[in-house]
Amino acid sequence: MAKVVIIGLGKTGLSCVAYFLARGVTPTVLDTRALPPGRDALPAQVALHCGPLDAALLCQADLIVASPGIALATPALRAAAEAGVEIIGDIELLAREAKAPVVAITGSNGKSTVTTLVGEMAAEAGLKVGVGGNIGTPALDLLKTPADLYVLELSSFQLETTYSLKPAVATILNLSEDHLDRYDGTAGYLAAKQRIFLGAQKVLVNRDDAATLPPDGELWSSFGLDDQAYGRVMHDGELWLAVAGEPVLPVSALRIVGAHNQANALAAMALCDAVGIPRDAQLAVLRRFSGLPHRCQFVAEKGGVRWINDSKATNVGSTLAAVAGVQEGVQGRLWLIAGGQGKGQDFAPVGALLGQQVHQMFCYGQDGALLAGLGPQTEQVADLVAAVARAAELAEPGDWVLLAPACASLDQFKNFEQRGECFAALVEAL
Repeated sequence: MAKVVIIGLGKTGLSCVAYFLARGVTPTVLDTRALPPGRDALPAQVALHCGPLDAALLCQADLIVASPGIALATPALRAAAEAGVEIIGDIELLAREAKAPVVAITGSNGKSTVTTLVGEMAAEAGLKVGVGGNIGTPALDLLKTPADLYVLELSSFQLETTYSLKPAVATILNLSEDHLDRYDGTAGYLAAKQRIFLGAQKVLVNRDDAATLPPDGELWSSFGLDDQAYGRVMHDGELWLAVAGEPVLPVSALRIVGAHNQANALAAMALCDAVGIPRDAQLAVLRRFSGLPHRCQFVAEKGGVRWINDSKATNVGSTLAAVAGVQEGVQGRLWLIAGGQGKGQDFAPVGALLGQQVHQMFCYGQDGALLAGLGPQTEQVADLVAAVARAAELAEPGDWVLLAPACASLDQFKNFEQRGECFAALVEAL
């Protein structure tokens, strides 16, 4: 029997365990955490080793299924690779078994929104669709029910260990600095993202971001905010989403706001066209979709001040997109709350917003001092509680307050969801 080692428990690790047990293989699980989530749900016959990775055990394996959270450069994994052990991820296991076409989506920002849109459009058209990967359902759990189409959100970490996906259509929505604490510069991050194009039948790129082009330059179509291919045109005195110059939906009909979400809608339409999902199903979803939680989500209006939760803005690019997205609706001043773990990013583009689109920024958390050093229109505070309190004290009717942290949340929160929920609770209590 093959010796299979799974690194990392949690939801994805448990889905890998179930996958192998269903095929008559009892894996061994390693997790660097002392008390990994999911340990109570682990079947009794599966051994769990917690703590530093055991290089000797890994080198004796026939197959290692590594969590996306474990870098391939980890010494124990590198030793196993040098010993000839195959190292893959759960997406590769799905790729080897999936019978239905795959829509593959990655990017620094917007991938959860586009993945959700495409999934809902496919369901609207009557398809049995499996949506998962880096969002929601672990990839291997999608194999449990028959599907006509898989729609996968893929992170750069997942793509590192994926070799044979061969999607029906693949896209990198955009690229901005992220995860530079793991990659050797932006080039390494881009190279990981571009693995999504391996074997892709159709390639969709963002005309407004040259980094989304495939290495060989071959593409099927593109989306962007001009009037080409999937783009925008003026029609009847207002801006419309368009395909090949033909207007298909007024921007005013969208419930998601901002130019970045218009780009997301165009990308979703293009991906659906690539796999034959009818336009009427696409437009029905675009007319009703109000966005995902913690992504430019309206929280409340208090004393004439609107509060917006974009806790999902965990990098500089997504913060820039959030500010641009809400800018058109702000009547007064925009106050920005940012901070957390910066992951080695260059915060200068955020600094360029100060005194321009952003009136003032409240900075907190591990890299709060770095953010506060960007200019005089900043104030460093201890935590999110203090940031909300100061914003509430200074904001006036017509102003907006935007939580778009440009940072990971793990210095003070369990995840970005908890951060967003905390923000919403603080606002509701005002």
